[in-house]
Amino acid sequence: MKIVVLDGYTLNPGDLNWNKFSEIGDLKVYDRTSPEEIQERTADANIVLTNKTVLTAEDIAAMDKVEYIGVLATGVNVVDLDATKKMGITVTNVPGYSGSSSAQMVFALILELTNRVGHHSQTVRDGKWSESKDFCYWDYPLVELEGLTLGIVGYGGIGKAVARMGVAFGMNILIHNRSVPPDLPDGITYSDLDNLIHTSDIISLHCPLTPQTKGLINRETLAQMKKTAYLVNTSRGPLIVENDLADFLNEGRIAGAALDVLGVEPPVKHCPLLTAKNCYITPHIAWATLAARERLMSIAAENIKSHLAGKPRNVVPGK
Repeated sequence: MKIVVLDGYTLNPGDLNWNKFSEIGDLKVYDRTSPEEIQERTADANIVLTNKTVLTAEDIAAMDKVEYIGVLATGVNVVDLDATKKMGITVTNVPGYSGSSSAQMVFALILELTNRVGHHSQTVRDGKWSESKDFCYWDYPLVELEGLTLGIVGYGGIGKAVARMGVAFGMNILIHNRSVPPDLPDGITYSDLDNLIHTSDIISLHCPLTPQTKGLINRETLAQMKKTAYLVNTSRGPLIVENDLADFLNEGRIAGAALDVLGVEPPVKHCPLLTAKNCYITPHIAWATLAARERLMSIAAENIKSHLAGKPRNVVPGK
């Protein structure tokens, strides 16, 4: 059994190990794989693992020996599922591994927007506090979360974790989901999307990228937001039309945005959000705590074992 990992570096840059996989079969781990290298590296593989390396229909058609593709993430848009279905290749993903870590990152971003911790820390280092005539100062409005409305678009595992944290901060929680969840906890209310966007002081995106959600945040939806509202995205970059968001930020038509994902990653130099006002961007790290990556590797290894035992789990349906 030959197992090939196409892009192992982001999952394990050296602080973890691949022992759970090498116990299953003959393991080869590549830090990164270019599109031109995919077919050569998977030619003799039985199992292929990928995080963000895109496997096209052409790549998959050349996988004569591959019976299983494991996506080392939750989203599976990197794999052509039509092609895997035709080839009879099982595809799995790793759901639920980063809920706590991602929710923690959401609130790190929210608190940066509302308390400007990093900004004020830098002004102290720059000498502004030493030069102050008073015992304290702030040069941005400081915003209290209690009593504000947090709108959560997408109520899966991460959305639920964010909602629980919001309740702990004393926030009013609105959620929107494809289906109405039964028996919502106290303090959490279901809302249609238009009302959520219009009413919320902070909007946090947690929905998958689909044809229906691509460009969900655009000029029309941004125009419905309060001028004092903030937008947070730790989900998928293409949920947002970046030029539209940059325009609204630069024109002061919303208060700010904090993003852990962008439409193109790494971003191109002319990405309009890199220079937009009141826009914080982190490099897609909400998932990447050590604890979350350890869980991801464990679940991915168990997915393979379950497949080999004839009891597959976390299988992604073919199209």
